[in-house]
Amino acid sequence: MSGRAAEDIRHKWPDRSFHWTMAALVIVLLGTAFLPVLGLRFDWVPIHWISGVLLTAAILFHLYRAFLVHGIRPMLPTGHDLRVALGRAPEDGAVKYDLNQKLYHWSVAAVILVLVVTGCIMLAKIDTPLWRRDPSILSDRDWGVVYVCHGAASLLLIFFFILHVYFAFLPEHRRLLAAMVLGRETWRRGA
Repeated sequence: MSGRAAEDIRHKWPDRSFHWTMAALVIVLLGTAFLPVLGLRFDWVPIHWISGVLLTAAILFHLYRAFLVHGIRPMLPTGHDLRVALGRAPEDGAVKYDLNQKLYHWSVAAVILVLVVTGCIMLAKIDTPLWRRDPSILSDRDWGVVYVCHGAASLLLIFFFILHVYFAFLPEHRRLLAAMVLGRETWRRGA
């Protein structure tokens, strides 16, 4: 890859793979969680917990890349981000993520963290090839808290998912969609 082509890459292949893997797993998880509520009957529990475990593994991969490959600094909101958002400073073209993208990322990360933690706790209530169920680890009241937190976070995730798709298809964000599909911010190689 030439030096110019390397500079044009916004998202490297492992990061794009994580994004689309996470997207697919979130769709499967939301489908297996809410389709039975809507009356579609199928054996959703194995699909749901396996997808949740895969999502957890994907997130661990992402954390490895975030902390040890990219560094976390590009995703931390800065005073400059706030000044740009308030119109008190010019945009810095060298900055990869603006304040809105950073805040969205941290919001989704918090929701996903609640889902993963509560989902891992809920695994104690099902039999799998790896462990036997043991719902006695929590009281009924505590299980209620876990289920409410998991359900509320799921509803928030639907909101964030719709918001993400909406913004991805806005004309002014098509270059970002191209970058998440192709790695670079243009649909044509020469553009």
